[in-house]
Amino acid sequence: MAAPNIVNVSTITAKTAQIKLSSTSATEVVSNPASSGKVFKINNIIISNIDGANAATVTVAIENHATVGSGTSTYLAYTVNVPADSTLILIDKSSAIYVEENHNINATASAADDLDVVCSYEEIS
Repeated sequence: MAAPNIVNVSTITAKTAQIKLSSTSATEVVSNPASSGKVFKINNIIISNIDGANAATVTVAIENHATVGSGTSTYLAYTVNVPADSTLILIDKSSAIYVEENHNINATASAADDLDVVCSYEEIS
């Protein structure tokens, strides 16, 4: 099924994903499965560095497959520095994006257990 026509929406469900980047591998933030009949409106992505002493970098990508690592990535941020004890607002409501069916957003940290990701989005069907 194709993504829904957002002019004629039947349901909008508010969601928040809270992810700890506990490794240096790509980690799923949100995933919209194939044939879900939904589109996800990403309202914000916030990355917090919880390490009190060391900076870390973050890479955030949208991928054209619902399974992390199975598709082609397009980067929203690529090795962007997040200083110790600080927060990076990668996307806010004024720059919202949509995640279509069979796509995901994933994040990769340069150091395990240093970065947290919060993503607020609307699941539209």
